[in-house]
Amino acid sequence: MENQEIFDHHPGKWFAIRVKPQAERVVATIARYKGFEEFLPLYKARRRWSDRFQWVDLPLFPGYLFCRLKNEESRLPILTIPGVLHFVGIGKIPVPIDDWEVAAIQAAIQSGLSAEPWPFLDVGQKVRIEEGPLIGTEGILVEIRRKQRIVVSVSLLSRSIAVEIERHWARPLDAGRSKRMVQTNSLLSGATCA
Repeated sequence: MENQEIFDHHPGKWFAIRVKPQAERVVATIARYKGFEEFLPLYKARRRWSDRFQWVDLPLFPGYLFCRLKNEESRLPILTIPGVLHFVGIGKIPVPIDDWEVAAIQAAIQSGLSAEPWPFLDVGQKVRIEEGPLIGTEGILVEIRRKQRIVVSVSLLSRSIAVEIERHWARPLDAGRSKRMVQTNSLLSGATCA
């Protein structure tokens, strides 16, 4: 009953489908053949084989593809496709993706500009700088006037600074990182994360 409510309120919405590794193209092809509107965003990557380099098309979201569904009954034909694991959602209830998010991905792909997968960085997340003049610095990602900055703090002084960075310099820190790593960085640089 709860599933039907989602489809009643969101007819023709996009859903993410989790698929087996490297099955994205096959699932997308079969879904299209079954009459569904599917979207599998790809990007070009240069891969090295033992004897040569070659450009290949790879999924921007490995293990996922997007499919537009008109009603709850539309799920079963998708779930029966070999390689499909499940719809992405909360528990067993699929959750639709905002149309503007899918439209933004489609626009980026159709623009012809270079795109590639990127770790999800959220404002307020602890990050480590892996490129540029601040390499090795850890801090918290913030956004001020649409510019990305990393906040680095000096605990002893109870003061912080925000340094503007290029977004591609930052990588998320693992949630399970030990406090010892932060303390080691503190001893080496005199600064700790905020």
